[in-house]
Amino acid sequence: MNPTPRPETLLLCIDLQPVFIRAMTDGVTLQRRCAFAIAAAQGLGLPVAFTEQVPAKLGATEPALRALAPAASVYAKETFSALAHPPLPAALETAGISHLLLCGLETPVCVYQTALDALRAGLAVTLLTDAVGARRPDDARVCLEALARSGAHLLPAESVFYALLQNVHHPFFKAYTQLVKSHA
Repeated sequence: MNPTPRPETLLLCIDLQPVFIRAMTDGVTLQRRCAFAIAAAQGLGLPVAFTEQVPAKLGATEPALRALAPAASVYAKETFSALAHPPLPAALETAGISHLLLCGLETPVCVYQTALDALRAGLAVTLLTDAVGARRPDDARVCLEALARSGAHLLPAESVFYALLQNVHHPFFKAYTQLVKSHA
């Protein structure tokens, strides 16, 4: 049990569409790490949302990922920053979200611009470093370093979710350790 209230946290899964996943360096691993993050968020009772870049032309979220959070909201967008599309910021405000966990792609474009806009809006931002991807890893590294200098937290998903659990007495702890093992 958590004795101190934590800010309302949302896992935002950015543009996890098959056409993009296939274009990423090691897209299979990226999809597996995003699946882990989604399953962990669901187990902890955290809300999950997906964005889709021009889904009418580029397709919807990878069905296997979408199936992990069937009640999650999906936001179609034509902007690179998910927060430049008005419905998402309004939904975050309505839900009282103050902390975004980000996974998805592409790190130097949509992930980067979304994180910057979230920081400018006063939200806490944590990038799940093992659950973001890019076509060019060197570009991703530079953008992640810039985001860290701007105030974003950069941590692997497993570390973030263990921090949210806080201790072995959390009701999700045992299931979480199994999830960690199955996604190793």
